[in-house]
This record gives sequence, structure tokens and C-alpha cells, in this order.
Amino acid sequence: MGVFLNNLYNYIMLLISSSSIYGSLLACLLIFLESIIPILPLFVFIGIMMLKYGYFLGFIISYVLTCLGCFMAFYLSSKINNNYIVKKIKKNFKFIKKLNKISLCNLALIIAIPFTPAFLVNILSSISGMSFKKYSIAILIGKIFLIFFWGFIATSLVESLKNPKILILIIFMLLIAYIIAKIVNKQFQIK
Repeated sequence: MGVFLNNLYNYIMLLISSSSIYGSLLACLLIFLESIIPILPLFVFIGIMMLKYGYFLGFIISYVLTCLGCFMAFYLSSKINNNYIVKKIKKNFKFIKKLNKISLCNLALIIAIPFTPAFLVNILSSISGMSFKKYSIAILIGKIFLIFFWGFIATSLVESLKNPKILILIIFMLLIAYIIAKIVNKQFQIK
């Protein structure tokens, strides 16, 4: 089993180091689009950036692109704000009205939690009529911790192929993050 994991690790590192500029550009584009398209696995793209460019530069690239993607999702959502369907949603869901009143600290905390769906926060913040200033500050604060968390998880996951203790730590951290997300979800009654 150890030989298989070591060979898998070496293959992943070879793939990352030998990928061309197009692979990096694709990863950048996918990080940007993840805030709009929820099915994309952000931690994979952040991990690729951090493994390819190192922790510092990989973090900066991932952070900037994630924030820009969130701002784009907020902007696009604000353009459909007067749509008939959006007006119906606002009228029938009390949560959207309450979202505008959420404090900056709580919003930043929700954004920082790894299992919070970013696209949903972006769209609902825009639909609720939240000011862009409040939203953008919360994004800029919350995404720091989110990017750090996913970068650590992704790079550690690759390293765990050599050291199974790291894999156990990752599973434990994911469990803790999930529990915190559930507590926050229950506290704010996010549906």
C-alpha cells in the first residue's frame, strides 16, 4: 500500500510541475468561476495553485480570484434584482429580508466557514439589497481563512499520500469544520 501511495504522490507532483501555462490559466479561470458555478471543487484548484506556485503566491492568486468571482456573482445577481421571480422570492422568504440586517462580523464568519456555499451567499446578499461595501468587506475578510483552510487541506491531502497521520488530521479538521457549519446553520436558521 505504501508503494502505491508513494507512486500516486510522485505522479501528482509530476503532473503539477509539468503542466503548461494553459493548465494554470484553466485553474485560475475555474477558481474565478467557482463563486458562480457551485459544482466546481474550489479546494482542488486552490491546492493546484499552492502546489505549483508555493504557499504564498498560490494563496495570493487563489484569494484574489475567489474574491473577484464573488464580486462578479454579486454584480450579476444585482442585475436580475428586479426580475419577477426574484420579487416573488423576496416576498415569500423572510430569511432574505433578515440577511440584509446580519452584522458584518457574522457575515464574514459565515463566508469563512469552508462548507458554506459561496454562490448562495453571493446571490442572496445581492438579492437582499445588502450594500456592496458591507458585502465586499465581509468577503475580503472571510475568504482569507477559507483559502488558507482549503489550501492546507489540499496540499496536506497530497502530502498524506506519504504520511497517513496527515490524512487522519485532515479528516478530523473536516469534521470540525462541518460541525461548526452545522452549528452556525442552526443558529442563523439558514435553509
